[in-house]
Amino acid sequence: MTEDEARKALIARAAQLDEEDRSNSDARDPVTLQQDSVGRLSRMDAMQQQAMAQATERRRQAERSRIKAALARLDEGEWGYCGTCGEDIAPKRLEHDPSVGTCVKCASGAS
Repeated sequence: MTEDEARKALIARAAQLDEEDRSNSDARDPVTLQQDSVGRLSRMDAMQQQAMAQATERRRQAERSRIKAALARLDEGEWGYCGTCGEDIAPKRLEHDPSVGTCVKCASGAS
């Protein structure tokens, strides 16, 4: 994967995350109990769905941070190198996820 391809993939993924945020924003809203609604979810079910939506939002934010860091590494000419040991990150690893900042060895904690 070239740096240009990585940049395009990272920007496209960031846009996709933004779209997912917009389409799921109501799922994170406070839970209200509608007494008159027939077939409504129980309050516990609604709270569980809200918690899952909030957890999904936190994962999106973490991914967005990784994308931002990868774009910064691209700008600095450091993309493709492990942030821990400085070695090259395997091309297949970068193809799978261009936002990774460490090689497999450092990511697994092996020394």
